[in-house]
Amino acid sequence: MNLRKEDQILMSLVHYFVTKENYSPIFVQGVRDEIWLEKIDGPYRVIRINSNRIFNDEQFRFDQFRIKGILRQIKRKTLSFSINALNINLNEEPDIKANGLKNVDNLAVNDLKDVENNKDLLEIFPNLKDNIYTAEDGLELIYNVTNDLNNRTAKENAKYKRIFSGKKCWFTYFIISLCLIMFGVELVMLKGTFNGVGAIEKLGVLGANSGLYLRNGFSNILASLAQSWRLVAYAFLHGGWTHIIMNMYSLLIIGPQTEARYGTKRFIFIYLISAICGGLLSAGLNPNSMSVGASGAIFGTLGALVYFGMKFRLYFRDSLLTRLIPVIVVNLILSFLPGIDASCHIGGLIGGYLAAMAVGIPEVANKRDNINGGIILTIFILFLCYLAFIGI
Repeated sequence: MNLRKEDQILMSLVHYFVTKENYSPIFVQGVRDEIWLEKIDGPYRVIRINSNRIFNDEQFRFDQFRIKGILRQIKRKTLSFSINALNINLNEEPDIKANGLKNVDNLAVNDLKDVENNKDLLEIFPNLKDNIYTAEDGLELIYNVTNDLNNRTAKENAKYKRIFSGKKCWFTYFIISLCLIMFGVELVMLKGTFNGVGAIEKLGVLGANSGLYLRNGFSNILASLAQSWRLVAYAFLHGGWTHIIMNMYSLLIIGPQTEARYGTKRFIFIYLISAICGGLLSAGLNPNSMSVGASGAIFGTLGALVYFGMKFRLYFRDSLLTRLIPVIVVNLILSFLPGIDASCHIGGLIGGYLAAMAVGIPEVANKRDNINGGIILTIFILFLCYLAFIGI
């Protein structure tokens, strides 16, 4: 079976980018004889392989205009500010002189040797030369390429099923149980009264967080560090019936979703880091106030869900824009009402997002993102420590 040379090259390139570089096909309505591929964290976010004939400069400029429009749609759908792309034309006349888009690298390919000998492309995809699949017989090429693509798709589907089906949750319910137990202890110690100097002092004994405990000056930094247990303990205390009911209800809704997506070990890290970041920012910006409650850590779980949604924004774009982000915005606005610790919520939200970035999502964790997340999280915590323990 004979195939056009352009079709053979197209199938070989698609086979390589999908099976070796983990690009995924994009459905683009209204196109023919071209394939669009995407990888969010790839060296090229989008790769387009086009077998339509480009016969003069005017045709080339029109084709670039079409690319610009499709990239704009992809940016809007994936909530991206910019996209770099590789455009591979398989049937382009050699005398084309028109300039392309600034964020699109254009490559004219008339033979696979043009790809294998392209130094710039090999620098970005060093395995390309040794992993291009070719076959003399067109039927064999179609069969093997299709079979490999189907196998890869099956593996990807199984991976996403494991990610989206979630995992067993227990730590969320452990947190809720511990908060309820500590609330019972508070009721006994405070005799049901959460107002007054005596109540504040007793909450301080149990582990309430405040810059009054943490900020002892640089010369007494050890004394400050000795009080750092409060940065976790405060998240298990609450300032009244309304406070604990609202927080435990929120945690019951949000916690299992986050724990199911990240797994228990990652969720423990995210939750505790969020509580610590919220406590540090609260102590740093409100050093004379007393802070209790799980809300900073709960905001951190929301931040982790935002990170998860951004990683899979092709699937969760609408949920992000119409549900999760509006919920966060509304609750942040409400955080500035009297008696609510907005700084704790903001610190927890940022800390949760960065903690999620540092630990990554099971099955799709990216080492570069994990390292960057770990570095940014460390810098953020050190800055918060300076605010809380030393002050501006």
